[in-house]
Amino acid sequence: MSDGDFTEPGILDHLEVSQRPGDGALSRVDAVKDERIRRWDVVTPSATIIGRARDPRHALGENLRRLHDEQHPAMQGHSARMHRLDKARITHAFCNELDLTPWERDRALGLMTELDLTAFGSQRAITKVALVAIRYVVDEERKRRLGLTDTEWVQDQPPDRLESLYDEFESMTDDGRYRELIDEFGLDTTSVNRLTRTLREQVDDQGLEGAVLGRSPYRDPSLPAIRERPSPSVEQPAGSD
Repeated sequence: MSDGDFTEPGILDHLEVSQRPGDGALSRVDAVKDERIRRWDVVTPSATIIGRARDPRHALGENLRRLHDEQHPAMQGHSARMHRLDKARITHAFCNELDLTPWERDRALGLMTELDLTAFGSQRAITKVALVAIRYVVDEERKRRLGLTDTEWVQDQPPDRLESLYDEFESMTDDGRYRELIDEFGLDTTSVNRLTRTLREQVDDQGLEGAVLGRSPYRDPSLPAIRERPSPSVEQPAGSD
């Protein structure tokens, strides 16, 4: 046997090798104890419990109660902020699923994040209103690109031209994936039409016509946007090519 060998050849051939928790490091009793203790995670003297009274005999502290009721200055408006984020998150997910253009996506997000859903009654679920809002925004934008929202221009067009334009127009309801989402979230033609009427009323009442996320409706259109301004050219020193 060489100096580096610690066992004789064949001595481990008839031994059972166990791979249970703790084998090779702890005794069986210690392994079971370790496994049970770890179910409650590691407890340290510096651990704290937030949100509960110290024991059943004590009432909840005033600061914790105010935090739970959102009366504490640190929590004011938390539910409203989370509701707005939920509207933006769900609407954005639908826009990605339906492959909207960036402008249509920003229009839908701008409308949904500012829209008060109270007027929609029992159908005010974010998913349902978001799907109706996306259809409203996309259809209006496609009509606008074709000129169908310009009443005076439409009145001057011959019937053949109007028929061609309406044939070219594709509503969001013609999208197969959109119809699948409508069915998935329990919307039928009647409920979609009812929600669309309510949405149009709320857009007028809440002043959300043309709302776009990240774009101010009060920007002077006669001035170029900041992102469209050309970067200042670097002056070349005299005599250089």
